Amino acid sequence: MHRRTFLTASLGLPISWAAERRNHRLPESDVHYRRVRGYVEDVPVPQYQWAPDSAYEAFRDMKYGVRIHWGLYSIAAQPGESWPFLTMPNPKKQAYQQLYHTWNPRGFDADDWMDLFAVCGMKMFAFTTKHHDGFSLFDTKARVVRRVNYTAPGGPRIESCDLSYSIMESPFRRDVVGELCQAARKRGIKIDLYFSHPDWYDADFRPYNFHPLQTPSSPELAATRKRLGNLMIMTPEPSAAEVAHMMARHRQQLEELLTNYGPIDMLDLDQWLGPAVWPQLRETILRLRAIQPNVMMRARGIGNYGDYYTPEGFVPSDKDNTDTPWFVIRGLGASFSYDPNPANYKGAAWIVQNLLDAVSKGGNFMVGVGPDGNGRFHPTAVAQLREAGEWLRVNGDAIYATRARDGELWREGDHIRFTRTKDRRTVYALLLSWPGSEVRLATVRPLPGSTIRMLGYPTPLPWTLDPAQGLLIRIPPELQNEERRPCRFAWTLRLNASA
Repeated sequence: MHRRTFLTASLGLPISWAAERRNHRLPESDVHYRRVRGYVEDVPVPQYQWAPDSAYEAFRDMKYGVRIHWGLYSIAAQPGESWPFLTMPNPKKQAYQQLYHTWNPRGFDADDWMDLFAVCGMKMFAFTTKHHDGFSLFDTKARVVRRVNYTAPGGPRIESCDLSYSIMESPFRRDVVGELCQAARKRGIKIDLYFSHPDWYDADFRPYNFHPLQTPSSPELAATRKRLGNLMIMTPEPSAAEVAHMMARHRQQLEELLTNYGPIDMLDLDQWLGPAVWPQLRETILRLRAIQPNVMMRARGIGNYGDYYTPEGFVPSDKDNTDTPWFVIRGLGASFSYDPNPANYKGAAWIVQNLLDAVSKGGNFMVGVGPDGNGRFHPTAVAQLREAGEWLRVNGDAIYATRARDGELWREGDHIRFTRTKDRRTVYALLLSWPGSEVRLATVRPLPGSTIRMLGYPTPLPWTLDPAQGLLIRIPPELQNEERRPCRFAWTLRLNASA
């Protein structure tokens, strides 16, 4: 296994940090890793290097961010991002592909978005530069030369075309990605650009990864027929020229994203393309690494070449299931894209609970929200994000730039989570439920003469340490009144103690 050199001295990190990641391997349970492990080598080729230690350290410091899915599907407030396109009848597919002629989100303001994310305590944002439906929200020069006409006489057929199928061919004609990157940098928010490997608009991408156009060799090319069922459209095998164009366009767009918008912190790859074109995709990854050596690449479609992975819809139960950095992604509404139903938004307490569960285990948490077709987020989503931001203004010291405690010390029971500072001098006990008049901790020993505080409350808390019963912290009577507590949920105790 290729090993990275840990520059602990130059980073000012404790020497023990070097022991936290000797190898680099995705967890066996990761769904996307299992999709590609049969053909993507576990040990990267010798000329490949992961992002440097400084990038890994910055990734682990972020802890909290937002994931934005926005595209043509937002016009109709369609949940599930572009996935429902696969099961649309052919006339609706054709109409969907024409929606770019109406894309004109006059309510979009990159500075407004980033002001919201900053006040909500988010340290990064992820944005869909292109989802599976193929519509690009950036100024791409790559051209689509073949597409499917779903309502052609006699049935769907592949036809020639020449367009970028991008936001620059819509009435809006503004490079959203460029505006967002510029606004984020002004506020110190890190940039994560999402990019889908498959492209359902471009017929040359058939039949890879659930493409609506399938071929007789689909199973060997790592696509699937089962998901499409009776809506599958059988087409001839792609020619060598079509495959070459597919991989050239795929590479060109990724190179544009890492060339035209300055330093990018993360590249959020999604899905996979299959074994037949893995050598070309591997070459693309090598080129991207040469363009931006510091970018953290998501592992989807590239296996252990990836720098991090994203458990989707859940927080891993096992803290030590991998030594690869991770970012949980979960939608605040019914999916990652715009949800018009306010009842579907899960609430600020849900955001905080997921954040604490992930951070206490050494991971990060990304909450997924999407704006509507006009570029505006749902008021309920905004209110819940702001409320979570208010919690972070009180408790952020226990979240940002912290690390998990060793082994199973990340929790006590079901209602207490822990984090620690990188120098191991401070431990934070995060109480998921109100403890009443006292808190007992079995795994923490305060330093003699130290103080214990509840973040947001000015007075030190009295405590005693019994060798047999552990640490007892008393909660003042005035805090039994909910109105006088520093926050509405999840309260943090700061202890000067060995981690």
